[in-house]
Order: sequence, then C-alpha cells, then structure tokens
Amino acid sequence: MFAVPTQGTGELAPARETEIAQLTGTMEALRHRRGSVVEITGEPGIGKTHLASALADLAARHGFPVARARAVGGSTTRHQVFRDAWAALLGWCHGADDKGRLFHEGGVLPAEWADGGVLLLDDAHLCDPASAELVARLVRTPVPGPFVLALTHRPRQTDPALLEALDEEVRAGTVTRIEPGPLDAEAVATLLDTWRTSGRTGPDDAARLLEMAPQLCNAAEGNPQYLRLLVAAGWQPDYWPDRPGTYTDRLLREARPLMAELNALTPEAAIAAAAGSVLGCPFRPEDVAEISGLGLEHTLDALAELTREDVVRPAGWGGRLSFRHRVVGHVAHESADLSFRLRAHLRAMDMLYIQGGQASERARHAEHLLGTDSPTALRVLSEGAEDIVSRAPATAARWLGLALEALPGHGRAGMSRAALALARCRALTAAGRLEEARALAHDVLASRSSLTLEQQLTAHAVCVDTERLLGRYEEAEAIAETALGLLPRPWPDPLPAEAFELFFEYGLVLVLRGGHEQAGAVVSEVSQARTEADDAARTAMRVLAAFCDTYLGHLDEAAPDVTRCARLVDALPDSVAGHTPETLTLLGCAELYLERYADAFRHLSRKLGVTMGASQKHIAMHKLLGLSMLDQWAGRLEDAQRRALEAEAQARAIGAPDAAGLAMALRASALVWSHERQSIGDIVDLTEAAARAITAGRGWWATSATGLLAQTRLICGDSIGSRRILLDCGGGEGLPLVPPTLRPSLLALLAAVELKCGDTAAARHHVREAETYAQKLGLPVQDAYVRRTRALLHVNDREHDAAAKLFELSAEDFRRARMPVEYAWTLVTGARSANAVHGPASAAAWLDTAEAAARTCGAVRLEKEAARVRAELPRSPQVPRPINLLSDREREIAELAAAGLRSRQIAERLFLSPRTVESHLNRAYRKLHVSSRVALAHVLHGIG
Repeated sequence: MFAVPTQGTGELAPARETEIAQLTGTMEALRHRRGSVVEITGEPGIGKTHLASALADLAARHGFPVARARAVGGSTTRHQVFRDAWAALLGWCHGADDKGRLFHEGGVLPAEWADGGVLLLDDAHLCDPASAELVARLVRTPVPGPFVLALTHRPRQTDPALLEALDEEVRAGTVTRIEPGPLDAEAVATLLDTWRTSGRTGPDDAARLLEMAPQLCNAAEGNPQYLRLLVAAGWQPDYWPDRPGTYTDRLLREARPLMAELNALTPEAAIAAAAGSVLGCPFRPEDVAEISGLGLEHTLDALAELTREDVVRPAGWGGRLSFRHRVVGHVAHESADLSFRLRAHLRAMDMLYIQGGQASERARHAEHLLGTDSPTALRVLSEGAEDIVSRAPATAARWLGLALEALPGHGRAGMSRAALALARCRALTAAGRLEEARALAHDVLASRSSLTLEQQLTAHAVCVDTERLLGRYEEAEAIAETALGLLPRPWPDPLPAEAFELFFEYGLVLVLRGGHEQAGAVVSEVSQARTEADDAARTAMRVLAAFCDTYLGHLDEAAPDVTRCARLVDALPDSVAGHTPETLTLLGCAELYLERYADAFRHLSRKLGVTMGASQKHIAMHKLLGLSMLDQWAGRLEDAQRRALEAEAQARAIGAPDAAGLAMALRASALVWSHERQSIGDIVDLTEAAARAITAGRGWWATSATGLLAQTRLICGDSIGSRRILLDCGGGEGLPLVPPTLRPSLLALLAAVELKCGDTAAARHHVREAETYAQKLGLPVQDAYVRRTRALLHVNDREHDAAAKLFELSAEDFRRARMPVEYAWTLVTGARSANAVHGPASAAAWLDTAEAAARTCGAVRLEKEAARVRAELPRSPQVPRPINLLSDREREIAELAAAGLRSRQIAERLFLSPRTVESHLNRAYRKLHVSSRVALAHVLHGIG
C-alpha cells in the first residue's frame, strides 16, 4: 500500500531553484528596507501555496513578522481576506472602514512591524469584490517602506481588474511575478525518491513508481498535485486515461481539497460535472444535457459556471469541453452519487449505440454496468475488446476479464467462455503479461474435450507464442508440433485461420532456434495452401518465407519476394499490422541482410501503438536491436549505444538473457569506436559479459552476436579471443552456423584474425572461402569486407600496389553504402600502402578523409589511430622505394637473379620448382616496370 501525506509548510517539489532565488531576492531587498509586491501565479496544484509558505519561512528566518490569510470563495464579508490576515494571525486589527482602511484600537501598527513585514494573501482569485479592489489599489500604489505584499492566485479565475493591475505593474517592473511551471521527468523522479527515502512508500511501490517516472510525469502534466493524486490511486500506465488507478478510496482521501472545490458548486453544476465525468474527455454540451437530464438550457448555465470556476475548459473546436485535467474528472466521477452514475452510464451506452459510436466507446460504459444489465454489458465488453485490442491491449484484457467474471457457467447470451478466455489470452500477450496469458491458455486446454478443433489450435498457438516470447524455445517447439498433430492429413482445404496462425508461430520458433532451413520448408508448404486467414496473416507468412530465403542466401528468389512483401506491408494500416507486429521486424531484418539499409530503418522504426511502452516488450526489443545495428553502420554511434541499452533493458524485463547478450555486444561494438584506448578494459569486460549471456551455438542470438564480439575483441588487441568467439559461435571451420548472407564478412574477419595470430596459410584459406561465398551473393558490402582482408594479405606479402587498389575499392563500397566507420577504418588501414605506392601526399589525403568521417560520427578511436599512422609516415615527400613493392619471396628471387643466377640455380638453392621461380620473377618485373635481368639488377643496385 502507498499513501502520500500532504506536503507540509516549506516542503517544496524539486526544480524550484529559480523561484526560491526570486523569493530570496525579495527578502534581501526587505532587509535593506525596500518593499515590493510579489505575485505567485499559475495552474491549480502547481505549487503556489508551497512557494508562499517558503516566502513565509524566509521572512521568519530574517525576523520579519508575517500576516497570512486565505480568501474564501462566496464570502459576503467585505475585505474578508484582510480582516482574517490581521485578526486571526496578529490579533490587533478590529477590521477596516468603508474605504478599506485598516484600524486598531491603538491606532498604530504593532512595534514589530516598524522594521518591515509581509502580508501574504492566498487564493486571491477567490477575494470578495471589495478585497479585490483593495488589492488592485495596493498593487498600483508605491510600496510604503519596508513592506512586502505577496499574493497567490489562479489567473483564469482572478478578478479582471486585479489581473489588469498586476499585468501593468509587471510590465512597469514594480511587481515580481513568479510563475512555477510543470515539473520535468527528472524532477518527478526526484520527488518520488524523496517520498521513498522518507518512508512514505514501500520498496515495491517505490521501484515501480521510479521506473514509470517519465510516463507518470506525462500523465500528471508535471503538476505536483495531480501527481500526488495519481500516485495515491495506484496509477497504472495501461489503464490511463480511462482510470486513474485501482485504489478509489485512496484517491478520494488524497483529493479532499479538490472535492471541497467540487462541493462548492451549485447543485446543477455538480450534476453537469458528474455527467461530464461519465462521458469522459472531451464531451459535448448536448451529450451532457442528455445524460444529466437537466435539459440543454440549464446544462449550458451549469457548464458556464464550471468554466468560470475552472473545473472545465474549452477543448478545441465544436464547443467541446474537457476537465482541466483528467484526474479532476475521475474525482468528480468517483465522488458522484452511485445511482446517478449507473443511470448515466446506461444512458451514455444507449446514446452511443443510437449515434453509431464505436464498440470500444460503449464498452467504457458497459464495464460500470455489470450486475445491472449483464447480458448487454457482456456483449458490449466483448465487442469493445475486439475493437481496441491492437491499440490498447491492457484495456481489452481488463474488459474481457470482467466479462469472464460475470459470465456464469459455460456462458449465456450466445457467449462462449472458451472464446472469451482465448480472446483475453491474446490481449494479455499483446500487453506483455505473458505468464498470465500462458496460464489461462493452459486452463482452456484442460477442458479440451469441450473445445472445437479451432479453439484447440488457438489455445496451442497462444501457448507457443508465450513460450517463445519468454525465451523457452524448446517448450514452444514441442507444443507446436503436438498441436500440428491435431490437424488431419491431408490438410483441410481451405486451411483454418487458426492452423495458419499456428504454422506462423512454429516458423518463428524454428527461426529463433536457428532452424531456418526447416522453417523455410514449413512456411513454403503452408504458403501454397488456401486459407481462411486474413490479409495481415497471409502477408506475415509471406514475409517469414522471404526472411528465411534471405537468411539462407537464396537471394535470387528472396530479393524480389522481399520487394513485394515491402509493398504489401506498407499498404497495411497500423491497426491491421499491429495484429502481427513481428512482420515489421522480420521484413526489416531481411532488408538488413540484403543491404537495403534505408528500407530496413523505415520498417524497423515504424511505430505501431501496440509495440510501444509496456506493451509488446519483446517486439520493441527486436526492433531496437535491428535499429541499433543500423545506427552503428550509419555512424550514429551514440544512438546505437542508446538503443542497445534500451533493448538490453527490455530483454531483461522479459527474461531473455541471450537477447540481452546481443544488446551488450552491440553496445560494446559501438563503444570500441567512440572511446579511447584507455577504456579497452571496460569494453573487454562488456564483451565477456555478452558472451556469457549468449549460449554458444544457440540459434539466431548467438550467430547474430558472433561478428560483433569478434571484431570488438580484435580491435581491442585480443586476436586469440576473437578467433575463439568466431569458431565457437560460428560452428567451427567454415563458420556453418553463421547466416550465409553474412558469412563472407565473418570469414574475412576470421582471416584477418589468423593473420594477426601469424597463421598466413589459414588466412589465405579463409579469404578464398570468403571470396567464393561473396561471388555467389553479389552483395557490395560483403564484397567490401572481403576485399579489405585480401588487401591485408597483400600487405603481408609486401604487394602494396595490389593492396592499395583493393583498399581503395573497399573504401568506395563502404562510402556508397553510407557506412562511415568502416569507410574511415579502411582508409586508415590502407594509408601505409598508399604511401608505398603513391607517396606521402596520397597517404595524407586518405588520412584526412578518414579523420573527417570519424569526426562526423564521433569515432574517437579512429581519429587517434589516423593520427598515429600519420605520425609514422615520412614528413617530407620522397620517391617510394620500389623494393617495398615486392613480397619477401619476390625480393629474395630478384636479388639472386640480379646477382647472375639462372632460374634453375635459384630453384635448387631455394628448393622450388623452376616454374615457380619464373612466376615470382615475372611478378617482380611487372611491379618494378622492368623487362630483363640487367634492368632488374640496375633497379636493385640503384636502391642500394
């Protein structure tokens, strides 16, 4: 349980430093015998009274007396607020004369006021006319000596003449206006933490509230009073704005000041407010008249009063009105008479039916009517849940839960308990409440004998879905195979929609377990069958098939299929696409493998309401992982790290350690470029944590993280650890577990690792493998990775001319793909070859370009590496040494030939065949641009 006590005097919300500084300045002026007028204005509940209390505390600390009173609305006493200020707090004033002059039996102020004092008037918007006139006159009159007049008020309700006086004097600089604004999310979190540390919350409540601080801040619009009300009500984001929370009694206890405001209304205005609260925000005056029974003329008068009292405000065009904040409407609703509420909800539901309102709008009223008109309410709740499940699954789950509780036995009024339960399973799954959905589906399966085949298939599909989303892939696969055994062979024609859905779920599980070939075969077979499934389900199946083909490297079939699928998905409305949100993730990943990065980003970042916030954390996680990868390739390193952190949080929230491992691998991969060498230890620790989180060889997660972890290790200087990761997670030699569409780049990475480890033969072997795969795929970025590693082999052989050409081609491919980090890294790596072949000026140009690209994306490590390579290059132009163009073997053979040895003699000395000697000698001729041994000797002797 969680109770929020009223803030005491001087207890301020955070982020009020500016306002306190203004009040402190006022007190400093008063100490120097300069009086002033202070206006504290703003929205109801924003903290005006607490700032006034802070002013009183400051005055007391400085030894100044304070006279304070609150204006009372509807008072018939002239100068009520002044009389109360002096009489109640100082006990010396007997009142005011007809001109508003204060008098006392002694005729003078008490002695303690001689050196200054503060008159503080709260809620000045409620002043009687005489008090308002006197305040306006005091505001316009120069302050006589050391005296501070301070007032708090709501500008929407303040007397116009007083408002005018205040505005004029603020412009003239004689009035200090303090206008506290809404709190931001950080200030709300600080305030919630203050309540926690003061013992006002339990640990569970505190953790939940702090986690939801940004959403809670948004719901309360940064208003401290509304924040307190929502917290007291046990606010839940999935219920807002339909409900403030689950604790009505606590809400009403905390809302006593607001209820006093509502109780001060005339009876007709109170009825209109209750009717408006039943309708929800915004509402139309004519609907209030219909629901309240007041009639239109009396309703308009009542609404005018509510507007004057700032209970309701205009809400856009069409004469619509809304409560000044939704929680005000909720308090008005819960404090209204129960019989009135029930009749009003019934009238509202009937009215919406006549007006053709949506089922979800009627269901908001039906949930209040269970027990009074149950058959109708049950039907409306079921229809409303179906209407809203893709937009607000938590609300749909609540309505279906209410319907199940109210449905006796096996159902009445044509309603099936199993159908309602399965519909609630789907809503719970969409809302991220997976364990509840799984348990309810198992309850349905327990009464299997009374279920139709379609209901059994649906119940199994829900179980498969929840097990998959919980990361229990083995269980999900077993349940799916059991359920598919229920289908007769040959399959029904057409295939029921429920069976089609089950096949889709089965395919997703196989994909996540790494069984893309099996998934592709199943999906391909099902795609050929006629089905009763809707367009969204058929599109999802086509996307899954295209994804499997792409992953497996069948690009001739996959590429055009992905293009067609993209058109189909783009044509789906959000509400339809939201039924199978995995579609966007699968399509985005397929496009990512095909190197269609702009399309992948577009589909992965497409927002469906059901995939955001607390709903569908698993979908949001997949999309964040894909977007993080795209951000990293596009050089948006900070965005890549941020999305990876969000994905890791989502993964941990749903208990998916392998997905969290992939997120950590993405973060480490981005960090290794954006941080300097001093942070290598932290990055290595992160890669180790990521590797521990991913079970080696466990399907898609491990293979997706393989390249990221291996490259990060290599850049950090751990070539042995990089090779271990590649071989362990990639399935050994040839990396058979790596997606074929990514295999060329990872084989190229393995070759670079072997080269670092000193195994040149293994490096050559892996590069040849990579070139074979790359040629089959024809993907430019994969080609670029392979060319770059082949260039490294040429560098190792001192064949700088061939290396420089390949570095240049590779860099250009990365530039065209808009991958600035890889582009810059390629130029930095190839700068030494450019220097050997083209000279220092060319190498410097490569490094300049690399540094500019690195700066653009914040790749600090790349900038430092470019500077280091630049420092190692010759500082003045010089002719490249031809001998550097030769490999070690070519140099050895060339020197022997220049010394006069024939090819056979060289072959015998070096244990080579004469043919091999001639081959090396011919390459040396080409590189040195000579055609004879005499010329060769001249060149070699010329360079010493």
